[in-house]
Amino acid sequence: MAGTEEFVEADNAEVIIARIEHKSRKIESLLKQFKPVEALKTALEVSPPKTRDERCKSANWIVVHRAIMAIKDVDGMFSLLDPEYYDILMKYLYRGLYAADRHTCDQCLRIHEKLTEKAGLGCTLRALADTVNIF
Repeated sequence: MAGTEEFVEADNAEVIIARIEHKSRKIESLLKQFKPVEALKTALEVSPPKTRDERCKSANWIVVHRAIMAIKDVDGMFSLLDPEYYDILMKYLYRGLYAADRHTCDQCLRIHEKLTEKAGLGCTLRALADTVNIF
């Protein structure tokens, strides 16, 4: 049944945050090696369990945001990014637009334009319609 997804309760939030911190260290290492697309893949592929805990969502967004902002060559990114990441990336782009920071919004809109060209409008619609996996 739709909407009956199980969520991790707040008492496990510390475990989730520890996983996010581990992911953050891995992403920072990739960025130091000048591998921003690999950092983005890592940020997108290792999503935390579904949780209602805002601390976990915010901590994960910070990690994904760091990877998104490191992308300089958007066209080159799509030559290395597998289509399996497109829907997840689109959801985070909307989270970035919601953040309302001008620099973040500019980057998210640049990527959004190219992602829509590459993946089509279905990717956008799936991101907007998914009310369960809200990052």
